[in-house]
Amino acid sequence: MEQEHQRQFDKYLEDLKQKLMRMAALAETMIDNTIAELVQRDESLAAKVPDYEEELNRLQLEIDEAALNLLATQQPVAKDLRFILAATKINSDLERIGDLAINITENVRILAAHPPLKPLIDIPRMADLVRKMVRDCLDAFVREDVLLAQSVIDGDDLVDDLKNQILRELLTYMISDPKAIERALALILISRHLERVGDHATNIAEDVIYMIQGRDVRHPRTPKERPADLGL
Repeated sequence: MEQEHQRQFDKYLEDLKQKLMRMAALAETMIDNTIAELVQRDESLAAKVPDYEEELNRLQLEIDEAALNLLATQQPVAKDLRFILAATKINSDLERIGDLAINITENVRILAAHPPLKPLIDIPRMADLVRKMVRDCLDAFVREDVLLAQSVIDGDDLVDDLKNQILRELLTYMISDPKAIERALALILISRHLERVGDHATNIAEDVIYMIQGRDVRHPRTPKERPADLGL
C-alpha cells in the first residue's frame, strides 16, 4: 500500500515537471519568434505568440492548483517539499517570461512601422543568451544539476553588460538625431525586457539550487560563489 502511494506521488511530481518543461519550451519559442520578427521584419513570424501566452497562463493555473493539492493531501517533507515549492516559483517566473515576450512584440510592431535604425547585432545576441539561460535553468531543474544552475546565474552578468552597451549606443543615436528617438526607445525597451527574461532565468536557477541542496543563494556572502562553495 505504501509503495503504491509513493508511486502515485512520484507520478504527480513527474506531471508537474513535464508541465514546467512545456512552459519553458513555450517561453523559449515566444522569445525566438519575437526576435525573428524584429530581425526579419515579418509580422507573421510572431503571429502565434498570443496563443502561446494563453497556453502559458493555462499551465500556470494548472501547476499552482496541482501544487496546492499536493501540499494539502500528501504532506511532503524534505526534498519533495522543496521540489513543490520550487515548482510554484519557477511556474511564476516562466509566466512572467511569457509576458515579457508579449511586451517585446509590442515594441517590435512599433519598429516595423519605420525604416531600420541600425543593423541589429547585440539584441539578437542578448536574445540567444537569455533563451539559452531559460533552457539551461530548466535542464538543471530536471537533471538536478547544481553546476548548470550556477552557470545560468553567472551568465546573467553578460546579459546585463549587453543591455548597458545597447543603452549607451542608442543614447548616442537619440542625441544626434531627434527623429531616431521613437525607434531607439523601442530598442532600449526590448533590451530591458530581454534583461528581465535573464533575471527570471536566474531566479529559476537559484530555486533549483535551493531545491537540490536546501541552500539559499539569492544573497551570497561574496559577489560570486565559486563551484567549490557549492558543496560539490
